[in-house]
Amino acid sequence: MATTYDFPSDLLAGQEELHQVRAELSALLRRLPWSVEPMDGFSDDNGWRQVERPASPGWTDDEQAEVEKLRRREHELAVFVSTHRFWSEVAAADRVEARTRLKHSHGEAAAEGGR
Repeated sequence: MATTYDFPSDLLAGQEELHQVRAELSALLRRLPWSVEPMDGFSDDNGWRQVERPASPGWTDDEQAEVEKLRRREHELAVFVSTHRFWSEVAAADRVEARTRLKHSHGEAAAEGGR
């Protein structure tokens, strides 16, 4: 049987917010033009695969600020989760498994809630 961990509520909340911020950042980056600065489009078929990019209008100041805000929050949350006092209570040999369980705790809770 797999070990269960009694994660503190603030650690669970931090991990959940980290998932949300990463999803929001990923969705934003998919919507934005491929280049931060305005850039001409190009096509290059001289390499091992063809690469094509349309012209990019660049990112607006608001878009750049939003990306920076999300990246800063992602970093804060990653530091909070990875340096939480809880990890000192887990044996060194078990920390990778515990960290993996924490990362997937939202999915497990959702699966249990749907039963």
